[in-house]
Amino acid sequence: MGQKWKYQPLTQEQGDLAARLSSELELSPVLCSLLVKRGITSVAEARNFFRPKLSLLHNPFLMNDMDIAVARLNKALGKKERILVYGDYDVDGTTAVALVYKFLQQFSSNIDYYIPDRNEDGYGISKRGVDYAYSTGVKLIIVLDCGIKAVEEIAYAKSLGIDFIVCDHHVPDEQLPCAVAILNPKRPGSTYPYPHLSGCGVGFKFMQAFAMDNGIPADQLYPLLDLVAVSIASDLVPIMGENRILAYHGIKQLNHSPSTGLKAIINVCGLNEKEININDIIFKIGPRINASGRVQQGKVAVDLLIENNLKAALEMSYQINEMNEARKELDKSMTEEANRIVEGLESFDERRAIVIFNPDWHRGVIGIVASRLTEVYHRPAVVITCTGELATGSARSVTGFDVYKAMESCRDLLDNFGGHTYAAGFSLKVENIEAFAKRFEDFVSDNILPEQTAPVIEIDADIEFQQITRRFFNDLKKFAPHGPENAKPIFCTHNVCDYGTSKVVGRRQEHIKLELVDNKSNTILNGIAFGQSRQAKYIKSKQSFDICYTLEDNAYKHGEVQLQIESINTKVTR
Repeated sequence: MGQKWKYQPLTQEQGDLAARLSSELELSPVLCSLLVKRGITSVAEARNFFRPKLSLLHNPFLMNDMDIAVARLNKALGKKERILVYGDYDVDGTTAVALVYKFLQQFSSNIDYYIPDRNEDGYGISKRGVDYAYSTGVKLIIVLDCGIKAVEEIAYAKSLGIDFIVCDHHVPDEQLPCAVAILNPKRPGSTYPYPHLSGCGVGFKFMQAFAMDNGIPADQLYPLLDLVAVSIASDLVPIMGENRILAYHGIKQLNHSPSTGLKAIINVCGLNEKEININDIIFKIGPRINASGRVQQGKVAVDLLIENNLKAALEMSYQINEMNEARKELDKSMTEEANRIVEGLESFDERRAIVIFNPDWHRGVIGIVASRLTEVYHRPAVVITCTGELATGSARSVTGFDVYKAMESCRDLLDNFGGHTYAAGFSLKVENIEAFAKRFEDFVSDNILPEQTAPVIEIDADIEFQQITRRFFNDLKKFAPHGPENAKPIFCTHNVCDYGTSKVVGRRQEHIKLELVDNKSNTILNGIAFGQSRQAKYIKSKQSFDICYTLEDNAYKHGEVQLQIESINTKVTR
């Protein structure tokens, strides 16, 4: 078995809580155990989890500086000051800019937006961007998904008579910038109840507060939740608490009445005939929005997201789709080259981190390549390239390891850095790369746990096939939307056998289409095991084996449950 299976049974106290929930909710004990593992221990919490209500969103004025931010925005609108909405070039940043710009455009025509150029500006707020604002008469900049570390740039803007409102969700340094207001649920001493908002989520809370203060009905803001859902899914923030409410209603909006720009992307992705879920955002919608900032200019994505004419939006979507195809080609070639470098590293098996450098790699794709390396080698990975006089790097992490803290341990070698637990970006002088690589490797070696560098499948429950009824499956679907802290549940069933009709399928005969029987109940279920055809011979031998899997709708047989097999264990002795 290539992957380790890990199952943590409930404690006695948790088991008692699950049993009580099962009785009171008339819900499967297995599903109630999943609720308890997610920290849901009361009937009221369970009902709010299954039916997230917009009325349960936190009061935005609980966030530090929110009253100051709203007052400054009101002043700018009242005096007809020119406002610039400024954001990062990734999905979270561009959706945030689109949301705030679209909402405020109803109340001011003197408003503009700016997305930094990855090559000309670099990450976050740049002097070039501030100069653009000054040259166009801007008096207030609302910056989204970045800015929390832009101490010098915001001080420079202040010297030019430009105020800043920072809306960020990245971890701040000890020194905060001299902005009029800093909206960040991760800032020291934060009074906000939920720290895991996306950058777009912080922008939404700002607009929510502005609407409340000015008597604007919430119904005017809620149609923009489709943008928030796209940001939450793409930025891989936890989908519990307030994010679950925002994502739940944002996905409903995405399915039933998306904005024109997102509708065009949905059409280009071929998703217009299906119910869109989190995975569709992560693997289809998000990458296309990201592609413009990675390959060309992130402003193109905002242009699309705020477009109201469907024909124009479709034309832009096809352009972005072409950028995404170019991104995929870059991704493929760079990943292949990165793998060759990694495989040639001296004493690789003893290393706990990967740090590789190529001055010719495309800056816009290094984050994707770092993610690929982390997935394959199960180690924190850093990919570095050159942009002008500085080197630029992107880091990705494995489950449970805080790569941002690893960056902090190297801060004296870095010109700039930012990020969060699982992803970070940075810049440094080329001559510091070797010292950085050693320091980073040392920190990871000293702090990572052995189990964090091995592929592990976290199993949520051990069940028998007879427990998988239609009602069980329908109730299980209420756990969506899935994401960090609310992953799609993985089940395990022991001692299953081929019913006699399993076969290898796929263009390269790489998958197995399964028909399995559970020895305990003689229940028969269909399944698919992608990329696991090497197990076919054993399966056809009629010997029993164990499987772990998720439960999915069968795309070809409406109403039928299908097992999506994550792993097959043929080596267990019983």
